[in-house]
Amino acid sequence: MTKPYVFITRKIETEVLKEWTETFEVKMWEYEERPVPRAILLEEAAKADALLTMLSDKMDRELLDVAKNLKVIANLAVGYDNIDVPSATEKGITVCNTPDVLTDTTADLAFALLMATARRIVEAAEIVKEGKWTGWSPMLLAGHDIHHKTIGVVGMGKIGETVAKRATGFDMDILYHNRSRNVAAEERLGARYTSFEELITTSDFIVCLTPLTNETAGMFNKEAFMKMKQSAIFINVARGAVADEEALYEALVKGEIAGAGLDVFKQEPIGPDHPLLTLPNVVALPHIGSASVETRQGMIMLCLDNITHVLSGKQPKTIVKL
Repeated sequence: MTKPYVFITRKIETEVLKEWTETFEVKMWEYEERPVPRAILLEEAAKADALLTMLSDKMDRELLDVAKNLKVIANLAVGYDNIDVPSATEKGITVCNTPDVLTDTTADLAFALLMATARRIVEAAEIVKEGKWTGWSPMLLAGHDIHHKTIGVVGMGKIGETVAKRATGFDMDILYHNRSRNVAAEERLGARYTSFEELITTSDFIVCLTPLTNETAGMFNKEAFMKMKQSAIFINVARGAVADEEALYEALVKGEIAGAGLDVFKQEPIGPDHPLLTLPNVVALPHIGSASVETRQGMIMLCLDNITHVLSGKQPKTIVKL
């Protein structure tokens, strides 16, 4: 009997794969940091019963049309904007993601990015390393306090709620904007639901955690940045396309906002010549929101479990529904 064929689009390290090969025929793209070329992805999709994919892998109609045997796509992420879910559903292909397992880790990173940007941590570390620290002065690398300030969370899902939980330890006032109210967050954390406009005009820290949809794409535009406080700091740990990067650059250069901490970009990886990277008040990270050893292993295990369940005729643990 022929084993189901599984293609993994990025090199992953896990002992579980050794056990997996007893049940499935497994092939893996052998590079950790280089995405699988489109031509190879199409070729493999045409043969695969299951795909374990990354956010950088475009699962569009073209690919789904050639994937005649495909039964499940397991995306190594909470988001799935790289997948044409309606087309996959139409073709009877199950789409899975990895929610919950990365909530705390991503919230940790979001708050760490907020703190690093506010207190100019990266700037300070580089000055020491480059031998430019020549003496102490009262306003040397003076940043912004975090405690007792107002944080505005755009996208109060599980990760947003967990970021807000961390904000309570800093005695922050918590505002949030969501497509629907999160009553649990209001009761547990004292968060206050508000309009997007009130949030961006009154918050000291605006943390973007909203999914990328047709409605949220470009929501942080020129007008939004102009309405923020001059002392405001913008943090994006959601998707790069939620913010207009040219407008963000302009707002930072003109002093319309004080700084930005970014883990995501419209085009990834971001080029070293990107204008945002020239600014000292920008902290830029290479999309590492869930990048802890424990969490990434948990995400991989969840993907493998979802694939196993679907190919065994069982209900997957975390299915994406329209």
